[in-house]
Amino acid sequence: MPGPLHGYRVIDLTSMISGPFATMILADQGADVIKVENPAAGGDYVRQAANRRGEFSAAFLNNNRNKRSVALNLKDPRGVEVLHKLCADADVFVQNFRPGVVDRIGVGEDAIRKVAPNIIYVSISGFGHTGPYANKPVYDPLIQAVSGLATVQAGSDDERPRLVRTILPDKLTAVTASQAITAALLARERTGEGQHVRLSMLASVIFFLWGSDMGSQTFVGNELPQQAAASFVDLVYESAEGYLTVAVMSDKEWRGLTKALEKPEWLDDERFKTPALRDRNINDRIAITQKELLKRPAAEWLERLEKAGVPCAPVLTRNEMIQHPQVIADGIVVENEHEHVGPLRQTRNAAEFSGTPTNARLGAPTLGGDTVEVLSEIGISADEIEQLASDKVLATGPAR
Repeated sequence: MPGPLHGYRVIDLTSMISGPFATMILADQGADVIKVENPAAGGDYVRQAANRRGEFSAAFLNNNRNKRSVALNLKDPRGVEVLHKLCADADVFVQNFRPGVVDRIGVGEDAIRKVAPNIIYVSISGFGHTGPYANKPVYDPLIQAVSGLATVQAGSDDERPRLVRTILPDKLTAVTASQAITAALLARERTGEGQHVRLSMLASVIFFLWGSDMGSQTFVGNELPQQAAASFVDLVYESAEGYLTVAVMSDKEWRGLTKALEKPEWLDDERFKTPALRDRNINDRIAITQKELLKRPAAEWLERLEKAGVPCAPVLTRNEMIQHPQVIADGIVVENEHEHVGPLRQTRNAAEFSGTPTNARLGAPTLGGDTVEVLSEIGISADEIEQLASDKVLATGPAR
């Protein structure tokens, strides 16, 4: 059976990561995602990224699977007219231009809703659609800085802020957007009405942080002026050979750790007698644990800790991760064949549906590779497509 979103059409005007990753989630789940790209600019900027095979970058391949590409010049009114025709029977329209740009080129909400009254119109921005930063150019590090994520990562307001070493705001915004889109589609099924879904990278990250990292700002009138220092030691331990992580919360787990490490005297240490005390003295607790773990290889410690019921795991490199038995058993990493690139190693869609399974139907598209097919589906004749191509209103690329 097709994926759970089979039958829904998404018009995707996004580029870079947050928008394309969001629409790829929908595409993986069965939606027909039409990626509209600017041929004059070479399409989505990520097509030009490093780490390439042939004409495709790994970043583009990994954020644009299961989509079809239509190359349109939206600076030409005829290109905008074609886009309006594409939207007429679409369910979702997604864009991540800076605020105001879509209205200037004729693809703002009002213009699109004239041809598709019940469409879900989605606007993804960096800092939001109003306020002093609304029109500010944005990349992931800026959101990490303004959201407070960089100081959360540092562990204390006194420490030098640190960036998370992955583009978390981009990817978190993508997941947030995909969930919001499906929620809006569900609402439309019940009411018959579309709506405008707005979300920003900044709001997505602050929402994400609040549940675990913003307790100091929760009680109105009792805000803490400075974030209390957390441990300055990561829960990554070095062993005689390799690295591991060990997380101990409950009294039972603490007893298990002392047993596995053969340190029963720790149970009588006043610093560690309760979970609250162990949390208060976390740096001391981590330091003595690290000292002991240096005495044996990680593989031996993991076996001992697991027998004692202590939560633990190896710390894997990327090469080791793809070969780990748990990753293999769960089928998380898969191999897909791309029409122009050959075999690719990618991750499957994270959500598994028992009745409507997801799959990699299509590899990431060539720029304009589906222009003729898609425009033919909406009734534009071959002669008209040829004329528009001649006038550089659209472009066609290598077919699949």
